[in-house]
Amino acid sequence: MADEKIYNVLFLCTGNSARSILAEAILQREGLGRFRAFSAGSEPKGAVHPFALDLLKRQNHPVDGLRSKSWDEFAAPGAPEMNFVFTVCDDAAAETCPVWPGQPMTAHWGMPDPAAATGTEAERRLAFSETYRMLSNRISIFVNLPLQSIDNLALKQRLTELGRKPSGSA
Repeated sequence: MADEKIYNVLFLCTGNSARSILAEAILQREGLGRFRAFSAGSEPKGAVHPFALDLLKRQNHPVDGLRSKSWDEFAAPGAPEMNFVFTVCDDAAAETCPVWPGQPMTAHWGMPDPAAATGTEAERRLAFSETYRMLSNRISIFVNLPLQSIDNLALKQRLTELGRKPSGSA
């Protein structure tokens, strides 16, 4: 395992306060040391949504170091080279992204924005839980793909299919 490749994965969203943060935390744990997870936004809010932090804490994810940041950090010289870049919101998918060093594989995994949920506090927290569940399902499938043994075209096809799953499934 010592010579196994570690893949860098960047999750993008516009505000980098909820979906991309949840994905970063989930992959950091589910990746079992084979993946390093990062998140960023095109227009970062500057703070992680408190419901996202509460949910991650309840799910026993470490939250130290999670912060809302610009995707420019990852396009700058000296930034970690990404192997995969996933957009998790439709707005970020439609934007012109920076040129990522190393030409990472990209895919869109559109998720509903829990930060935009309305209703009671319980209903808004449920929106975060649902987004967490959907991301967790997709990330679980992703980390179990045989990345080193399938070619780039087949992998790109699989990642695209994963992003097209109905909202209620993986």
